Amino acid sequence: MRILLCNCNSPPSLSLTPPQKPPPSLFPIAAVWTKKTLINALSGALSLTLLVSSPSPALSSDSPPFQPPRPPQLSTPLPDRCNEEEEEQLQNKVVLKPEFVTNEEIVQEAWQIVNDSFLDTGRHRWSPQSWEQKKEDILGTSIQTRSKAHELIKRMLASLGDPYTRFLSPAEFSKMARYDITGIGINIREVPDDTGSVKLKVQGLILDGPAHTAGVRQGDEVLAVNGEDVVGKSAFEVSSLLQGPNETFVTIKIRHGNCGPTQSLEIQRQLVARSPVFYRLEQVSNSPSSVGYMRLKEFNALARKDLVIAMKRLQDMGASYFILDLRDNLGGLVQAGIEIAKLFLNKGETVCHSLRF
Repeated sequence: MRILLCNCNSPPSLSLTPPQKPPPSLFPIAAVWTKKTLINALSGALSLTLLVSSPSPALSSDSPPFQPPRPPQLSTPLPDRCNEEEEEQLQNKVVLKPEFVTNEEIVQEAWQIVNDSFLDTGRHRWSPQSWEQKKEDILGTSIQTRSKAHELIKRMLASLGDPYTRFLSPAEFSKMARYDITGIGINIREVPDDTGSVKLKVQGLILDGPAHTAGVRQGDEVLAVNGEDVVGKSAFEVSSLLQGPNETFVTIKIRHGNCGPTQSLEIQRQLVARSPVFYRLEQVSNSPSSVGYMRLKEFNALARKDLVIAMKRLQDMGASYFILDLRDNLGGLVQAGIEIAKLFLNKGETVCHSLRF
């Protein structure tokens, strides 16, 4: 078993060359791990947001499968969507006074951020000259309301052809902060097929989350949400449709696999203690080997337990290599990072130094 650790800005490459004599699929894999890389990566991720907290108890690798707790009953009533929409409409109609940031300045700032930081991948025709012209065209129009400014920013960013460069209005950002990432615990990705059309595929699942429990599996295609056809929509738009208040229901229509049967599932949204582990199985190009990809988003009390579960499940699915992705890890509990390091390092390896000043 081989493991690749990702702690950089570039996406992991799955073009791995399988060994002539692969070692047996066992968890003691420190012999094929670059120990210094693991220690540095774990230390770097933990240093991002070092939290003062009591150490989490050690978790057994043979513990039963993760069962998310029932969410607590809310003491306050569920938010009224009608009131939310009215507030959003009132907010969008406000024309700010001259002493505040103007609508033109909001558009200008969004344009400047892209101009300074956008990385052209070469898939779309983008140039500083065309981007400058787009700013002049947009600012040459009258922007009377904040909602109009937001609409122009979204249209401007859409011209980049980059699904990961997007704009959230204050109301949209508030909803994302209030609810779960998708509401049912799935990660959706836009995947082009052989004909050039784009399908929305389930690329990751929260372990034993609402969608996973209902029968959604990796590789399923999302066809509709609450009866609304999602063909032509972006993954971000569909994720927004899946969001909602705690314990409400959403109906999704999926197609299992590439050519499997379709099924409609009613899934209850839940605010549970989310697993920080996302995983999926990837096939190595021109090789019968498979790679188990695991992304660890933070070091919380569930990190080690759910990482062990993910590794075991990926092994059962045929993974002979692992990728541990720590990019954009939020940090978290130091003890959780130490417990995860113990999965890969030999006894006696130093992973944490305490200094007194």
